[in-house]
Amino acid sequence: MKKTAIIFDLDGTLLDTLDDLADSVNAVLAHFGYPIRTREEIRRFVGNGAENLIVRAVPEGCGNTADVYAAFRVYYREHSSIKTGPYAGVVEVLDRLSREYPVAIVSNKPDDAVALLCRSFFPGIYARGESSECRRKPAPDMVLAAMKALDAERGIYVGDSEVDIATSRNAGLPCLSVLWGFRTRQELDEAGAQWFCTAPEELPDVIGEMEASYGQ
Repeated sequence: MKKTAIIFDLDGTLLDTLDDLADSVNAVLAHFGYPIRTREEIRRFVGNGAENLIVRAVPEGCGNTADVYAAFRVYYREHSSIKTGPYAGVVEVLDRLSREYPVAIVSNKPDDAVALLCRSFFPGIYARGESSECRRKPAPDMVLAAMKALDAERGIYVGDSEVDIATSRNAGLPCLSVLWGFRTRQELDEAGAQWFCTAPEELPDVIGEMEASYGQ
C-alpha cells in the first residue's frame, strides 16, 4: 500500500448533510423563538464547526448562544441521518481508493456525530471530529492525527470549502477542491484553490495526477 494518505472532509465532500443540518438548526431556532433560516443561509454558515454554525444562525444581539448550541447537539444527534447520504458514486470511489491508499475522514462536526455518521455510511475508515484533543479546522490537528494513525509519509487533502483549503495549507498538504459541495467554484478560486474535481468518479485520476506531481 502506498504511503500517501487521502484525507477527506465529510460534509459537502462525502456526505450531503445540508438538509438535515438546516432542519435541525431551524427546529432549535424555532424552539427558542428565533426566526428560521433559509437553506442558502445555512449553506453559507457551515464549515467552521457546529458551534460557529449556531452563532451565525442565531440573530445578532440575541444573547448567549450556549443553550442553543447544546440543544442543537442533542437534536442533530437524533436527526442526522434522515435526509443525509453519500453523494452519488462516493461509496464506490472510496472503496476503490481504500484498496490503493490509506484513507481517513476528518470533520468539524463534534466527534460523536462524526462517529455515528461514519459508522453508518463509511464503516472501517478512520474518522474523527472536533474534540478537546483536536482543534477544529483550519487548525491542522485532525489531519496530522489522521496521518499519524495511518502511518502515512505524506498526504492529499480533499474538501469542498475555503476552510479545507486553509486546513491543507496549515498541515503542509496539497488540497483537492471538489465542486459538488457547499461552495461555488468562484468561492474556491477566491480562497486559493489549485486542484479541482467535478465528479466523484474523477477522484482517482485527479489524485493520481496530484501524487505524481507531489513535491515538484
